[in-house]
Amino acid sequence: MSEEMIAAKEAMLYSQRIAQLSKALWKAVEKDWQAWIKPYRLNINEHHVLLIANNLKGASISDIAKFGVMHVSTAFNFSKNLEERGLLSFSKRDNDKRNTYVELTEKGHELLLELYGNFNHSRHTVIDGSIPLRELYGEFPQFFELIALIRNIYGDDFMEIFEVSLKKMED
Repeated sequence: MSEEMIAAKEAMLYSQRIAQLSKALWKAVEKDWQAWIKPYRLNINEHHVLLIANNLKGASISDIAKFGVMHVSTAFNFSKNLEERGLLSFSKRDNDKRNTYVELTEKGHELLLELYGNFNHSRHTVIDGSIPLRELYGEFPQFFELIALIRNIYGDDFMEIFEVSLKKMED
């Protein structure tokens, strides 16, 4: 078999491994996430918009789309739903009339705090599946290779926002 055929086969197998594993993991994460936020009448995209707005303080719709890994129209539509519920406010900046910016309202901030406080009241299959690794190694998996892969796909600014978001949640 030629080196080119081996490389193509290896790339295809790698791609399929990533696809199957990420789909399986996403399904578990999605179920956990939905169970956590369902009592608050939020869907995953709305919750993600709230988190990004909280972490970026005055994020543009483009920022939300970029860091939420969603289309701009999706980011706008879910932000609009949250504005109608009094959880976000929209604004324009004097020096930038083209972009729409969102900020968390006090009601939105209170909702996020309540969500954080009630995290343990829902089932988390991903955490349950990770506990044996934590017991074995003394910590949850760090995913260094996955972080490097995401950094190569989405860039350093995406990962910086990711790290800032986690730090804000930790605080």
